[in-house]
Amino acid sequence: MYPVSEAFLRAVQENTRRYYWTGRITTKGGAVYPFGYEDIVKGSGYIFAQCCGSAEIELGTVYAAEMGVTLFSQVDRYTLDGAKVELFYHLRVEGGGFEEVPMGIFEVSEANRTAHCLELKAYDYMLRFEKSFNGFESVGNAWAFLELCCKSCGVEMENTRAEIEGMPNGRELLSIYPENDIGTYRDVLFFVGQVLGGFFCINRRGRLELRKYGAEPVMEVQGRHRFSSSFSDFITRYTAVSSTNLRTQTAEYYALDTDDGLTMNLGVNPLLQFGLEETRRQLCGNILADLSVVNYVPFDSSTIGNPALDLGDVLTFSGGQADGEQVTCITSFQCRIGGRQSLKCVGKNPRLAQAKSKNDKNISGLLNQIEAGKVGIHTFTNASAYTVAEDNVRIISIEFAAKEETHVQFFGQAVVDVRAAQEERTASASGSIVVPIPVGTDAGAETGGNRDSAGEDDGRAGDGSGTGGSTDITVEVELPVTWTEDGKAVAYVTYEFNDSEILAHRPAETWGSGKHILSLYYPIDNLVPNITNTFNVYLRMENGTGEIETGGCIASISGQGMAAAAAWDGTVTVEEYVSRFAFGGGLGMKGFAGEMGIETMELVRKSYADSIGKVLIGAFGKPIDLA
Repeated sequence: MYPVSEAFLRAVQENTRRYYWTGRITTKGGAVYPFGYEDIVKGSGYIFAQCCGSAEIELGTVYAAEMGVTLFSQVDRYTLDGAKVELFYHLRVEGGGFEEVPMGIFEVSEANRTAHCLELKAYDYMLRFEKSFNGFESVGNAWAFLELCCKSCGVEMENTRAEIEGMPNGRELLSIYPENDIGTYRDVLFFVGQVLGGFFCINRRGRLELRKYGAEPVMEVQGRHRFSSSFSDFITRYTAVSSTNLRTQTAEYYALDTDDGLTMNLGVNPLLQFGLEETRRQLCGNILADLSVVNYVPFDSSTIGNPALDLGDVLTFSGGQADGEQVTCITSFQCRIGGRQSLKCVGKNPRLAQAKSKNDKNISGLLNQIEAGKVGIHTFTNASAYTVAEDNVRIISIEFAAKEETHVQFFGQAVVDVRAAQEERTASASGSIVVPIPVGTDAGAETGGNRDSAGEDDGRAGDGSGTGGSTDITVEVELPVTWTEDGKAVAYVTYEFNDSEILAHRPAETWGSGKHILSLYYPIDNLVPNITNTFNVYLRMENGTGEIETGGCIASISGQGMAAAAAWDGTVTVEEYVSRFAFGGGLGMKGFAGEMGIETMELVRKSYADSIGKVLIGAFGKPIDLA
């Protein structure tokens, strides 16, 4: 529920109320057209939103809210394509003031004109995610994917990173592989929402928000608040989830100890396809834990309306045929401007579900088969940002396999924001300077001078007081000059194929500060069939640093006869991260930390540790503890 005051909650449940609606249209050109309640044609305005389909509770949904209104307005309809429409509800509360509640932000998709009216139909920002997703192979946690989607589609995120990563599956590493059913960024949100056990919607501030089903009611809807209502005689609840595993071509089934409810079918979620069986079990178990709070009575009711109610709000109904002890949830609503509000909760009957198989293994056609001569492609994009400095940073990693001996080509491109080191330059500036020197003319010098009786000069012969000109003297000078200017950063690229560095080709670029495009290419011949191959690209920089933003690095490997998915070949990758530290005597050394990642298809114990006892360093003779 949108946060409102207690006075609003009391006023909205009174038998009579005073309220009005206002709105504002903002075109792409910046023109603003406010409108009031008197400008809205009576009975024409509505807002419709839903988080589930028409039959059952769903996870990961990304439905767009719809708004329609007819205005007495002379605004040119041709200027309203993509215009922003904001609606506000104002309710009189105790004390005589009006409390304002925002009802959402929508973008115009249709604008029709009649003789005196302007008809508008608009949708919220969820449609911005209906943008083609190129199927890049990518790795990251849920927040990384959400940040990528929001940045690419121009929508802000309401949930914080801490909130997302604090969820049960929020910190798990997720992977998208090329062969999937993802077509748009909206599909990515759907699969991430499933993993997080919730659903997405655009809130009243125009931001993307992840919400989860709850159990605590936010308000009670009494009989006097309803015009009509119907309630089911069963309670919708879930005790199991089913997820399709592409590798085994079966639907894996995870259930609570008491499994007597409905089963949520997650289908083929690309984010749940790879990894250990234990990891998949943990992910699906966390989803089931979020889903198990669903214990709702399906209903359909027409009420006097509370514009502060939102999707996912839990309600209780009392009076009439309602059971005041049971709870329900808003899965869709329609709010009429100046009229009634319709609320609905969907759900299936658990008793009817017992007659169906909960573990349907018939999922033929889920795998893409390789056809002779078909060109396959494996793609990659980075789901997290990279900082490149003196040490090699892996910016691209693609795993692939071929069904037959063939040759493939690697293409890559990265946008690097370079900050070159500042360099101090010195030089000598030399040249000639002309200095004017004044020259005086003594009048007495021409007449022989005036002398006194003693035969001495009158003392004015060399005083320069006579009239005369100047003489130019040229002087050669040389001065030192020092200044600071932007240096040149050098980027070095290293290719690695199946853990072997490629020495024959090492691209390099020299850049100044600013954004640059790094284009990469490498052909791979005589590819061995039926094994997993890994192609890595490393980047390091001298005399500067570089930043690669999320989504700023894209790459692909393409060729004929490539497999849809690479099988695990038993390879275990170990990486070490080294940081500098110093011993007490001033001896500078590098510390080290080991990290091992193991991913197998068998049940194994995942543990690894390094232990080093006391070490004597020559010429010091002092034991040092390393652990």
